[in-house]
Amino acid sequence: MADEQTDHRTYRVVLNDEEQYSIWDADRELPAGWHAEGTEGSKQDCLQRIEEVWTDLRPASLRRRMEQAGA
Repeated sequence: MADEQTDHRTYRVVLNDEEQYSIWDADRELPAGWHAEGTEGSKQDCLQRIEEVWTDLRPASLRRRMEQAGA
């Protein structure tokens, strides 16, 4: 908890092709397969954004297969 209180770094929200979200230090190059979602700020701000937008934790490919199977 103390680390979170003293963490003044800027983070960014990132996601991959499967629409899975994470956070990454804003000053670091993104790993292959990930791209910026557009949100940057404190760790807490980024985690809050992810909580707001990532409501279905299933990978995108699984969601598509399930939709096709139900169609």
